[in-house]
Amino acid sequence: MTGTGDNVAELGEIENVRVVVRVRPLNGKELDGHCKNIIQVDALNSEITIENPNALQGEPPKVFSFDAVFDTDSTQVDIYNETARPIVDKVLQGYNGTILAYGQTGTGKTYTMSGAKTPPQLRGVIPNTFAHIFGHIAKADENQKFLVRATYLEIYNEEVRDLLGKDQNSRLEVKERPDIGVFVKDLSGYVVNNADDLDRIMSLGNKNRVVGATAMNVSSSRSHAIFTITVESSQLGEDGEQHVKMGKLHLVDLAGSERQSKTKASGVRLREATKINLSLSTLGNVISALVDGQSSHVPYRNSKLTRLLQDSLGGNSKTLMCANVSPADINYDETISTLRYANRAKNIKNRARINEDPKDALLRQFQVEIEQLRKQLEENGTEISGTESETEDSEDTGEPRREKKARHRRSQVLTMEELGDRDVNTEKVDKAERDDKSPDDKDVIELKRTQ
Repeated sequence: MTGTGDNVAELGEIENVRVVVRVRPLNGKELDGHCKNIIQVDALNSEITIENPNALQGEPPKVFSFDAVFDTDSTQVDIYNETARPIVDKVLQGYNGTILAYGQTGTGKTYTMSGAKTPPQLRGVIPNTFAHIFGHIAKADENQKFLVRATYLEIYNEEVRDLLGKDQNSRLEVKERPDIGVFVKDLSGYVVNNADDLDRIMSLGNKNRVVGATAMNVSSSRSHAIFTITVESSQLGEDGEQHVKMGKLHLVDLAGSERQSKTKASGVRLREATKINLSLSTLGNVISALVDGQSSHVPYRNSKLTRLLQDSLGGNSKTLMCANVSPADINYDETISTLRYANRAKNIKNRARINEDPKDALLRQFQVEIEQLRKQLEENGTEISGTESETEDSEDTGEPRREKKARHRRSQVLTMEELGDRDVNTEKVDKAERDDKSPDDKDVIELKRTQ
């Protein structure tokens, strides 16, 4: 879902997708069933050794090497600092980034990505990312301006749903344009001013996610979720012009791969599992095509998930995959499958580059529009404080087409103020396209720093 665009600072160096593995502890059900731990973690050498509980005599255990491995005693802070933080730092420099959690259902993907609200040390990758981004903005140079916006969607039964949309029955279309790449038409976007705003949006979206109980997980995610944060920064260049850099970060919580014999899924749950496994299978096919290099065709279009992650896998992105696994002997087949999947993914090659002055940067659009409006007001002898009324008056006197198009672009992004005092547990966010309302200047242009 990141624009490829023409305006980039450099071609970018080729680098592999980074892959780490996290092993969760044996859960209560596994302990009650006297399951055996079949995984050994060598964090120093970034290796995982897995023993086949049904191995023939003399069959050696299998060893896999990754960029990093984390044992059952690893903390949320360890995971963030050693895996996600470098990606977020690059996004703040104008690169695209993707962090995705993959694994069997019930292995801790959602815990890794979201964690728990309290205590703070149990927060996952996503909320730690929120604090990281606005901590960086707070320390930035006074001459640097920022615009941060967020979207949240899920892919459920191969249909894209806006988790922040008013109509949760609405299904959105995946489109593609040569200038900005793959995008979701009519997806809500919010301009945010602090980490709390992002947390509110995530909480609201999580309320709308599809979850359901299976024999493997009482609160199983039945959809893939993608939380996207776009960070635009503007700074005066040596040429005296303002230059915009735009980084996009996709935070992806994949639904877990499932075996019906273990989940006992039936009816709706079985249909969901079929779609989940289909999209994960397509993701595997994309990985294979990219790694093997024997086919000029990569089947991105075979699922909504792979289409939206097209730039993340083999494109303009710095990408991290966190594979989550169970150490229990009863899950050997699923765990070895996840490790093999992840082992192939680490061979994917991306070419990430800084996105400079991209065509879909809102910060530049708003700066230009505010400056045009300022000049118009000065010509009319009106103080800039009259911006709002003058804008409204232009509606009645025949708004020029250029300004009407600019106003329409502004209407496609909402501010947190438009949420008002809604209770995120009961209310949903209106889609931008259903509100023809311009964001407040202080939110969009001045972008006051978090103190």
